[in-house]
Amino acid sequence: MNDFIAGLPKCELHLHIEGTLEPELKFDLARRNGIALPHATVEEARAAFTFDSLSTFLVGYYGSMDVLRTEPDFYDLASAYLTKAAAQNVRYAEIFFDPQAHTSRGVPFDVVIRGLRRAILDAERLNGIRAQLIMCFLRDFSAEYAMATLLESLPYREWIVGVGLDSDERGNPPVKFAKVFARARQEGYLLTMHCDVDQENSTEHIRQCLEVIGVDRIDHGVNALDDPALVEEIKRRGLGLTVCPVSNGFVTDGSKAEAIRRMLDLDLRVTINSDDPAYFRAYVAENLELVHRELDLPQDDLVRLERNAFEIAWLPRSVKHTYFAELDAYARER
Repeated sequence: MNDFIAGLPKCELHLHIEGTLEPELKFDLARRNGIALPHATVEEARAAFTFDSLSTFLVGYYGSMDVLRTEPDFYDLASAYLTKAAAQNVRYAEIFFDPQAHTSRGVPFDVVIRGLRRAILDAERLNGIRAQLIMCFLRDFSAEYAMATLLESLPYREWIVGVGLDSDERGNPPVKFAKVFARARQEGYLLTMHCDVDQENSTEHIRQCLEVIGVDRIDHGVNALDDPALVEEIKRRGLGLTVCPVSNGFVTDGSKAEAIRRMLDLDLRVTINSDDPAYFRAYVAENLELVHRELDLPQDDLVRLERNAFEIAWLPRSVKHTYFAELDAYARER
């Protein structure tokens, strides 16, 4: 079955590019930029990064980004992920990036996005993997800063398919950013938001995403299952849910594989993604393998998970049909 998963055409919709910073690349960038790191070796750095919740994870996560300073740094970061993803037969990815995590420490927006954009163009040409960018606002910063970042993004509007919301959810509900997301919608961006797993007021935040923000997708969103009314509304709107099983196991009480089974049984558009694979040590194929092991999923359900992902991807219908045909051909051959 792992061979089947390896060859399965894949679509990844919940991937933070800053979360793909492997320790080896971190050391390379530190040397390039003359930055002293607190650890002498890659092994020490990997061993030192420990966490047991979303909040403790974010402390080390943002600290590691300090090595990202120049356009080539962001190019190398995105190129490394896209090369790895292509090797796992990811055909298409929608990539989150956090400009405020960089502009807040003096790295210009232009430097960040030009490096990422150039890597995306080269990856399609060299490895046949297609990708688009989703700009996320950090919810523990002010709504005013988010609005300023949105306005700063407008000259690059053609390079960004949508906007999202991530970082520490405690005390930072979706409604805090209602005006920002309304303006983003006016500017033509598609909308998504993180509703992290088992957080305070999780179901209320999902309700706000639906009723106040009007999102086109929900990231994580497992706690929608706690409220049948939310499930019915998500299903009625045909919204997708981007679940990340391995990361769930690091920051909650488990992978939530049983929740994924329930979502499939309820005919929700659940998808499997890797989130921050350098930190959780699992890219999308390993996430699919985990779900298969825990649920004993048959091939049909694995294909269904990828069909869901291509279905909710922010792509033209004609492009989606190309990927559906590729999935169908693969399933027939196996």
